[in-house]
Amino acid sequence: MNSARGKRKSSGKRLLDRVLAGVPAEESPLRHVEQLPDRPARHADWPGWAPGELVDALRSRGADRPWAHQAEGAAAAWAGEHVVAATGTASGKSMIYQLPVLSRLLADDRATALYLSPTKALGADQLRAITELGLDGVRAASYDGDTPRGERDWVRAHARWVFTNPDMLHLGVLAQHARWARFFRNLAYVVVDECHTYRGVFGSHVALLLRRLRRIARHYGAEPVFVLASATVSDAGALGDQLIGAPCRAVTEDCSPRGARTVVLWEPPLLPELAGENDAPVRRSAGAETARILTELVVEGARTLAFIRSRRGTELAALSARRALSEVDDELVGKVAAYRGGYLPEDRRKLERSLLTGELLAVAATNALELGVDIAGLDAVVVAGYPGTLASFWQQAGRAGRDGADALVIFVARDDPLDTYLVHHPPAVLDRPVEATVLDPANPYVLEPHLACAAAELPLDEAAFEVFGGTPARAATEALTDAGVLRRRPRGWYWTSHERPHREVELRGSSGQQVAVVEGDSGRLLGTADPETACATVHPGAVHLHQGQSFVVDELDLDAGIALVHAENPDWTTSPRELVDIAVLRTEQELHPASGVAVCLGEVEVTSQVVGYLRTLPSGQVLDQVPLELPPRTLVTRAVWYTISDDLLTGNAPGGAGLDPARIPGALHAAEHAAIGLLPLFATCDRWDIGGVSTALHEHTGRATVFVHDGHPGGAGFADRGFAALFPWLAATREAIVSCDCPAGCPSCVQSPKCGNGNEPLDKAGAVTVLDVLSTAHGGVSGPG
Repeated sequence: MNSARGKRKSSGKRLLDRVLAGVPAEESPLRHVEQLPDRPARHADWPGWAPGELVDALRSRGADRPWAHQAEGAAAAWAGEHVVAATGTASGKSMIYQLPVLSRLLADDRATALYLSPTKALGADQLRAITELGLDGVRAASYDGDTPRGERDWVRAHARWVFTNPDMLHLGVLAQHARWARFFRNLAYVVVDECHTYRGVFGSHVALLLRRLRRIARHYGAEPVFVLASATVSDAGALGDQLIGAPCRAVTEDCSPRGARTVVLWEPPLLPELAGENDAPVRRSAGAETARILTELVVEGARTLAFIRSRRGTELAALSARRALSEVDDELVGKVAAYRGGYLPEDRRKLERSLLTGELLAVAATNALELGVDIAGLDAVVVAGYPGTLASFWQQAGRAGRDGADALVIFVARDDPLDTYLVHHPPAVLDRPVEATVLDPANPYVLEPHLACAAAELPLDEAAFEVFGGTPARAATEALTDAGVLRRRPRGWYWTSHERPHREVELRGSSGQQVAVVEGDSGRLLGTADPETACATVHPGAVHLHQGQSFVVDELDLDAGIALVHAENPDWTTSPRELVDIAVLRTEQELHPASGVAVCLGEVEVTSQVVGYLRTLPSGQVLDQVPLELPPRTLVTRAVWYTISDDLLTGNAPGGAGLDPARIPGALHAAEHAAIGLLPLFATCDRWDIGGVSTALHEHTGRATVFVHDGHPGGAGFADRGFAALFPWLAATREAIVSCDCPAGCPSCVQSPKCGNGNEPLDKAGAVTVLDVLSTAHGGVSGPG
């Protein structure tokens, strides 16, 4: 570890020195610096079945010979095996499907293929790559929400390789499959790109969507080969099996070259002169640190991509960097931009062109660019806040050092328990294997709507049950029949309405139509917000950022699906506050590791309501809390929870903790917050995918109880994963709290940005005591490597 590569200073180390210039050693934000060595390439020969014109075209684009993993995956797909390729960023996964798909399209002028990607930007980029090969007769075309209606008929009638996304496959293809009969009859290959992003509820929806696709193709006499491309995941074969419902061959050995990388774990300093919520210490924000880093790298002329967790954060970071650059050189101001979802298509395309041409030096982006445009030659990547999974972290980091060049990767910790844990435990980032992707196609809240769609496409029969998972599919069909949604007839189950159900299914987890964000004075559409999060993101008084401009929300009409805003540039930002209550509906599993301690998994009903918002200065100082009156939301989902008897907590039993009863609510509350922050270490989730409730006496358990629940109807598998890893998870939670150097609790350990109680009460030391009780009950455990 930390080994130098020789006397010559690498470009990564040189850029790090630039970023640290002027920072006193005693104030250094560095917690760890790792030199990752370069990796040489391993090549293979071009397959004999690939047409000469295709090989020549690929060579003309710089691929002199395929890497060994490309040849392996392409050969398996050509032989008819379903394949999932899980190798690193810039490892040329696209060639694994390009070789067999294009070879088939060139050999058979009737054959067709389908390409699916989670983002429009990635689909557009891959379509561009195919078009630039200049192969006659391929007729590749895009079919997504940006495709003009006049072109859609041509695509259906003539295109041979259609590039689309899951949403359009669901609404525009399967829902009207008869219009695509020519395409389906000849469907030879289906490409599913960046399939590691299909996790949780979204992944469960996509898994069922792909089963519907296979069923429709089979109806027209086709059995397409699926080729899936993924970032590195722990069990690629299992992910492929879950997504398509059939065995997949995993290709996981990365034989592409990789330049050396300097990986830095960076913790912003505490700001002792400022106080945050409840006078907690304030740490310099990850966004502010990232903006400063971007500024230094742009001055150095380094091509940089900064990944920031929120849409607002990308806008703020780009705006701050531009302001700082204006004091250095006005010509550099235009070299920085923000890129996020929610932009209008024409704005997105303009930014993509600027990235590809090099007109922009630095971009602050959401994960839309983790998967999006293929940007080559980056000198540095800044990851501002842990992106939820190691797979995503390495996918983002892999954008640096393209073409075998040395590069710099900086992970900037947010005020978050997981980020705190990671920067103080480098092996948890650098040595730990990536996670398994969690999805649950058997979730009835997901399965039933897809079975309704499937029945509207083709009546369900016994064979359909096997396609959709066997027993759960049969139970879901019976439930739909009992509800009158389906009708049983001698030849199967039929959809009963004249209206197709497809538009009632939101693949990405939100229900209902998007909320339009509209400038009240001009009527200009700025973008959209998800209906499930609208109360938290575009509530009255919320600050909304769009392409560097600041707006304040005047009105939110959930019935009409519109948020009216006006241009304003306040000095503060806003963050919502939410109240949550929870009821146990059913306990499915229960463990008793010691007397007085129980650990449970089951179904719960969560009632939540946004009740106000904080106004916060950029320094982190809280100005005030403003009340709101918004409707409550009820969610039936899955949860993991633990209970502890009063005797164990207060010390009236052997091994009791001696905790003052008055401290118990704050201790449990702090332990709950920290546990929510650490669950992504064990499950492929984000803290915003989950929620929690703690109480000193819950009406259903009769004890002090801490709940952590999935944030989606029916659950997404996260609570189940937490139950399976409960004690290692809680041990890591304790480590995160103890590692934080604040005296009494802050956002880096036990405060939560989502807390509806204003982070009151919180007892940092009490949380450690609660977690010690649980560790003792389990016999003592340690956190992950």
